[in-house]
Amino acid sequence: MALNKALLVSEVAKRAGIRKYDAEKAINAFVATVTDELAKGERVRLINFGTFSVIQKKERMGVNPRDPKKKIKIPARKVAKFKPGKLLATKVNTNASAKKKKK
Repeated sequence: MALNKALLVSEVAKRAGIRKYDAEKAINAFVATVTDELAKGERVRLINFGTFSVIQKKERMGVNPRDPKKKIKIPARKVAKFKPGKLLATKVNTNASAKKKKK
């Protein structure tokens, strides 16, 4: 099951012991803050969780998906990037290993 915003709000409210309205306000504020910082070219580092940053991608040539015989120019652009922290990476890998063993 994928976690969408409504489920995230419910889970945060439950774990924090607050109203869903307050949890949604907090999540919206978090997303807005991260978005604003990335738009300024800054990093957002959350210890044990990960780092959000912006990288510059160079212009490159690609294949037109509608006509694979034609090449298209993909312009340079900035892209948001997330690098997981050590604790998050360990937790994800531990859970992935446990699921493989069950099969």
